[in-house]
Amino acid sequence: MIEVEHLTKRYGSHTAVDDISFTVEDGCIYGLLGPNGAGKSTTMNIITGYISATDGTVRINGHDIVEEPAAAKACIGYLPELPPLYQDMTVREYLLFVAELKGTRKKADRAAAVEQVCARVGLQEMEQRLIRNLSKGYRQRVGIAAALLGTPKIIILDEPTVGLDPAQMIEIRSLIRDLGKTHTVILSSHILSEVQSVCDRVLIIAHGRLAAQGTPEELAAQLTAKGTITATAQGSREAVAAAAESVPGLTDLRITAEADGEVSFTAVSTAGTDLRGALSQALAAAGCPVLSLSAETMSLEDVFLQLTEAQEPAAAPEVPAAVEPTEAPDTTETQDTTEGKEGDAQ
Repeated sequence: MIEVEHLTKRYGSHTAVDDISFTVEDGCIYGLLGPNGAGKSTTMNIITGYISATDGTVRINGHDIVEEPAAAKACIGYLPELPPLYQDMTVREYLLFVAELKGTRKKADRAAAVEQVCARVGLQEMEQRLIRNLSKGYRQRVGIAAALLGTPKIIILDEPTVGLDPAQMIEIRSLIRDLGKTHTVILSSHILSEVQSVCDRVLIIAHGRLAAQGTPEELAAQLTAKGTITATAQGSREAVAAAAESVPGLTDLRITAEADGEVSFTAVSTAGTDLRGALSQALAAAGCPVLSLSAETMSLEDVFLQLTEAQEPAAAPEVPAAVEPTEAPDTTETQDTTEGKEGDAQ
């Protein structure tokens, strides 16, 4: 559905997005996860055609976003972080306007499309309200409704719950899960719990680079395989330690408790695979029955912190004292989203 290859965006000497490649398949909810300033909005703005890339290609349903922009954009419904809503219009007036912009020519067809998306996002009671009088949560719903007009196959949501209260966040997340049943959805967020609860697959971006991708469980398993194993076995300290140390890839053995013929210990797996089975077999062969055996379970937060810390860029060289430093761009997000956030709804 979406193919991103070697995507790069530079502003002078600053690289906002650094050689990112990934593929988005049909029928899944993808989470673009990263800290503020990681390059999430820059990536989304390039995918949706709001800004151009320095290098790399983006194909939407086989259409190159640069060479076939109209065909590519027709496949996408986009909600920027700040929805481009006209405050003095009613909800219905605004959505009818967006439907016309998206090429729905007949008045009756526009009215039917607006009724359909309002029902989908829960705006039936708000159609005659001025947008400026709506809560932030309902404004987000209007933005999502606008993204749904034109029957796009892909819905892209940039920080859809930012600034919402907890009740509104729950409502929008529920709506996103519902959209995922009929659309391919990509959402960006720096809220770990949101991505973990809503998304089928996660792409972690740190400092403009793609640090990892997979399901939340796969990402946790990748690092758990290199994590800590905790075990308790019956037998002498020497026999248990010797059996554990015989397992290839298991290092840093530490005895944590010893009482009544039971020995508890931790060890670190560095083999890149889950060594609990091999450890259990080694202990059993040494005549040391295993009483408990577990690997450290990592949350998406643990994975996120490890991966983003691993991607920390090298420190920039110091500017000589006699030279006045040139002011760097404020943030990645500010410069590359201006056009997208003030442009017409896609």
